[in-house]
Amino acid sequence: MDDIEAEPARRGSPTLRDVARRAQVSVATASRALTSDYPVAEATRAKVLRAVEDLNYAVTPRQPKRNAAAHIAMVVSDVVSPLRSHVATGVADAAGDAGRVCSVYITGGDLQREEQVFSRLEEQDDLDAVILVGGVEITDAYEHRMSAHARALHARGSQLVLCGRPSLPDGVPALVVEYDNRGGAYAATSHLLSMGHRRILTLTGPERSTTTIGRVDGYRRAYVDFGVEVDPTLLIACRADRSGGYQGCRQALASDLDFTAIFAHNDVMASGALAALRESGLRVPEDVSLVGYDNIPVAQELWPPLTTVYMPHEEMGKAAVRLALERPEPGSGRERQLLGTHIVIRESVRPLPASHHEER
Repeated sequence: MDDIEAEPARRGSPTLRDVARRAQVSVATASRALTSDYPVAEATRAKVLRAVEDLNYAVTPRQPKRNAAAHIAMVVSDVVSPLRSHVATGVADAAGDAGRVCSVYITGGDLQREEQVFSRLEEQDDLDAVILVGGVEITDAYEHRMSAHARALHARGSQLVLCGRPSLPDGVPALVVEYDNRGGAYAATSHLLSMGHRRILTLTGPERSTTTIGRVDGYRRAYVDFGVEVDPTLLIACRADRSGGYQGCRQALASDLDFTAIFAHNDVMASGALAALRESGLRVPEDVSLVGYDNIPVAQELWPPLTTVYMPHEEMGKAAVRLALERPEPGSGRERQLLGTHIVIRESVRPLPASHHEER
């Protein structure tokens, strides 16, 4: 069978989704069944072809994708987050430089809405790549769902790029652009430890998020390398926003938890922790040192300016576009790119006074 695609649907005419529903398969499977170069069980292909005939669904030979053509889609939960908005800027800039149109789909963190977006994108033939941005909770269901999307896009000549989240299982045609999440947390915690702090409160995001897992791992590894035992009561999971940082810090203060420094898992959480400390009459860094993560603009606008971890937001977006257009061969070692992070020293940390050690 020739490589085929759907004619643009006329009002009232059947769509690929109608074919999939009639054949009782997913849209992605229906698309693959109508594409000769992608393996599909013959029984499944027969069901799809029978649905095509029953519905009088018109197909025409697919035209080769134009080299100059196309379109890059970014799927993101929101663009309110400074991190995601900077990644979106990087995607848009790199797409424009490459002569591609860029569209942004905002899901609001709603899984059903995300699935609707992917269903639409998987029916497009002018699509170079779908760039999915942000950390996620890794589950079997997530890996199964994303693997199906990656294969469906690949079958139509497109590419899934995961930006800021881990790779999918081996053999899944997805690209990955990550930053050194653990390394950044390790650097932040090591900086505090090197200043004499041993009781470092860490305000984390949701416990099962891949971002949280990486940063907690970096925090713990720094403690191990300094030969200090981690007190599990110093890890408090919060919402990954300003109110989460505020509430997490208030919780620690209300429970009389002993700490001399705070490592907040992003700068916005750090700003909330700073407000909670001030409400309690504590000064930064005189009474409590404070470190954030991300190096968004607010970090240097706080008082005192915040020591934080630099994350290459815009470069992540640009790297995702470059990698998608490069289309590295499987097994080339270029399917995954890791971008570096580093600590930015400002005024929110000071060495723990010797008197404090003597009191302890």
